[in-house]
Amino acid sequence: MKDVQGGLPDIYEQYFLYLEHTREISRKQIINVRRVLALLHRYLENHEVSLAALKIEHLDTFMGEFKVAKSTLRIYRYHVRGFLKYLYAERKIIRKDLATLLVGPPLFAHKKPPKFLRPQEVQKLFKSLKLETSIDIRTYAMIHLAYSLGLRPIEISRITLDHISFTRGELSIRERKTRNPTILPLPKKTVRAIAAYVFKARPKTVLRNLFLTDSRPHLPLGMGNLIGSIRKAMKKAGLASSAYWLRHTYAQNLLGMGQSIYEIKEMMGHQNIQSTQRYLHIDTERMRKVLFNETL
Repeated sequence: MKDVQGGLPDIYEQYFLYLEHTREISRKQIINVRRVLALLHRYLENHEVSLAALKIEHLDTFMGEFKVAKSTLRIYRYHVRGFLKYLYAERKIIRKDLATLLVGPPLFAHKKPPKFLRPQEVQKLFKSLKLETSIDIRTYAMIHLAYSLGLRPIEISRITLDHISFTRGELSIRERKTRNPTILPLPKKTVRAIAAYVFKARPKTVLRNLFLTDSRPHLPLGMGNLIGSIRKAMKKAGLASSAYWLRHTYAQNLLGMGQSIYEIKEMMGHQNIQSTQRYLHIDTERMRKVLFNETL
């Protein structure tokens, strides 16, 4: 995709600031968003369409002009949908939620099952983790938070020392997609993992953020670096997986313990039940045990 030179109207620039400060999107990612939205702006200008008059037909035509791989087109569509959500929910510039209408061509295959770690893979991951360096200890604590609480990477990156109660074994999550703060019980192993980092490996600083960069100047660890650290640990364990697999695994564990989908929804911090359903995979073994009283 070619760069588009020149500035953009204020509404676009305000959106980029919103991404940076409210959504905590990295500047590198915002550059990619800017390139896509600059093309959208040029398209709307050429066709004399204002943002307030935007219709799904305009967007479909705009997206249809890209001659790129399907995976790349999905990324472009994702960037445009984010901007549409902002125009609709945050700024009230468009009257209809066009983001939900901007979808790709219909797929007639079954959805792929969610990607999560099987029990033997979880054991393999934790067995491979080392506690030799401060970075090892930091990664160990982050993986425990992702696996034992199902936290999103962005939620882990936002944790501060003030959110943790070691005496009560609790973690306060102030910001979730549901916008409802919640208090989660911390398993003993997770408490010990966090304590090991705080008291043995965390740099001495006035910053209250839990996870910090290891090199000077010590800064809050961004979501991108957090995801990269977990992915690196998984790769060392021989697992082709990502940080989000741990969240999916948490949901599967709750299902296996007999939690209802509504209980899982609350514990995952989902806004609607459909989001939770996409996370869960009822495996054949459990289904046959329930339906036919069989053991594979």
